Amino acid sequence: MLRRLVLTSAASLAALGAAAPAAVALGPLPLPLLAGTDSLTVTVKHSGNPMADGTFELKCGLRTAEGNHPRVQGACDRLDELAEQGKDPFAPVAKDQMCTQQHGGDATAHITGTWQGQDVDAHFTRTNGCEIARWDDLKPVLPMARS
Repeated sequence: MLRRLVLTSAASLAALGAAAPAAVALGPLPLPLLAGTDSLTVTVKHSGNPMADGTFELKCGLRTAEGNHPRVQGACDRLDELAEQGKDPFAPVAKDQMCTQQHGGDATAHITGTWQGQDVDAHFTRTNGCEIARWDDLKPVLPMARS
C-alpha cells in the first residue's frame, strides 16, 4: 500500500514536471476580469452642496484613477477597499431589514456602469437609517450630504 502511494506520487510529480515547460511556452496567464477597469457614472442631486451635485464619470483600474469625479483617487481607493472586504456597495437594502425611521435629507444618487466585472444600476437615498448607512459607507464615491 505504501509502495503504491510512493509510486503514484512520483508519477504525478513527473507528469507535472513535463507539463511545466509547455505552460511556460504559452506565456503569462491573462489577468482575471476583476482586475480590469471599473467604469461608473455617478449622478447626485439635492446633496445640499452645489459642487457635489451633478453627473460624474469615474474610471478605476489597476494603476489608474480617472474622470471628472470631484474626488477621483479617494473614490477609487474606497471602491478598492470594499472589493477587498468582499462587500457589494451597490446591493440594495434587504426588503426585510429593520431600519430606523429617520430622515437624512433629500439627497439622491444613481450609479450605473461596471464594477468588479458586474453591471451596476443602483439608486441611493437618505430616507431611513439603513439608506443613510448605505450612502455613508460609499463615501467619497457619494458626497457628504446635508440633512
